[in-house]
Amino acid sequence: MQLDIALLHAVVAVAKAGGFREAARVTGSNASRLSDSVRRAEQQLGVRLFHRTTRTVALTEVGRALMERLMPAMTEVDAALDIINRYRDTPAGTLRLNVPVSAARLVLPTLVPEFLARYPDIQLEVVAESNVQDVFREGCDAGIRYDECLEQDVIALPIGARRQRFAVAASPQYLARHGRPEHPSELLKHRCIRGRFASGVIPEWEFERDGEVVRIQPCGQLVVSIGAAVDLAVATAIAGGGIIQLFEEWLRPSLENGELEPLLQPWWPSFSGPYLYYPDRRLTPTPLRAFIDFIQEKNQLSLSNFSGKNHQNTSSIS
Repeated sequence: MQLDIALLHAVVAVAKAGGFREAARVTGSNASRLSDSVRRAEQQLGVRLFHRTTRTVALTEVGRALMERLMPAMTEVDAALDIINRYRDTPAGTLRLNVPVSAARLVLPTLVPEFLARYPDIQLEVVAESNVQDVFREGCDAGIRYDECLEQDVIALPIGARRQRFAVAASPQYLARHGRPEHPSELLKHRCIRGRFASGVIPEWEFERDGEVVRIQPCGQLVVSIGAAVDLAVATAIAGGGIIQLFEEWLRPSLENGELEPLLQPWWPSFSGPYLYYPDRRLTPTPLRAFIDFIQEKNQLSLSNFSGKNHQNTSSIS
């Protein structure tokens, strides 16, 4: 039985995404075209592959049986076709990354423009969200996560600054009205601007100094979704609405221009920087391979610069 490979790609995309609209978003197609492709595949095969209602799309029993065999085979087909890229003068194709909003704001801006300029035939799609997911099931080639969020059976590559801190700050107006806390426990008497994960959890604020760890659950009028709504939290803090805890680099512009003042600096906790992670598989798509090589080059350059500075400091001391 012969079947157009494009129709098979459509069937796999819908099965992975669990619906036509999501599959269209992932593949850059449109829902009606994918629906037509699936219908034609079903006609040629003579079986129904999906149960469809106005709200859900689910594989039939025969559809599930087909996907168990077809998905690994299609992965091999895609990998085989990607080998052609190795013979191009410039790598080409689409690279899809799933990243936290913080990485889209603090890590990628220093990398993406140069990467795109170096590889003009690569199309980069960045999906930025606060909800941690299995990015490979979402049609992404790789993701950026902090170490505590890494999944098993992946390769992790450092990306961006290796040490980061959570800063605490408030506006001069707020501090003039409410005073300046001198210990993390005093934050319980202040209005604090908090964040909530997509899971519903509002994380504690953690502090550390000379081995002493303090964790508190502050109170305040404003709670924002961690990720997309963080800019609202920053704007509210600048306007005098409360004390904020956030990535130091995110707050740095407001700290430097005086819109916010740092608080409790000796207590700011530090943590390791994020990682680019991707599946441990035999054949890596060429666009992802190019991005990995690019990040490794940047890491090596940063290491060389760091070693050079340390050498200069040692020489000046001696």
